[in-house]
Amino acid sequence: MKVSPRAPEGIVLAESAAKRLAKLAAVEGRALMLRVAVEGGGCSGFQYQLDLVETAADDDLKIQRDGQTALIDPVSVPFLKGSEIAFVDELAGAQFVIRNPNAATSCGCGVSFSI
Repeated sequence: MKVSPRAPEGIVLAESAAKRLAKLAAVEGRALMLRVAVEGGGCSGFQYQLDLVETAADDDLKIQRDGQTALIDPVSVPFLKGSEIAFVDELAGAQFVIRNPNAATSCGCGVSFSI
């Protein structure tokens, strides 16, 4: 398992996401990691799948910041090169977001994208 504050692929866990993960772990009373995956589907061709998990797979790319961890499976890494995993708390809602420079288009909700 690789561990990096900024993965060689340029993927980074933003401070906002690390803070939110720490808060969720404190509320749950257990360590949590954010699993980020890219799957086929959605209105734009690909969609992000975000899950809170307790364990990592052996081949996950592991990105850490301030003691918090995001996991990305090897198949999803090429789709996420140069991306930032962040947490936003806005009037429209609070959620983890992927700021993906590879996305040519995305849907209004930001969950699906095309390359």
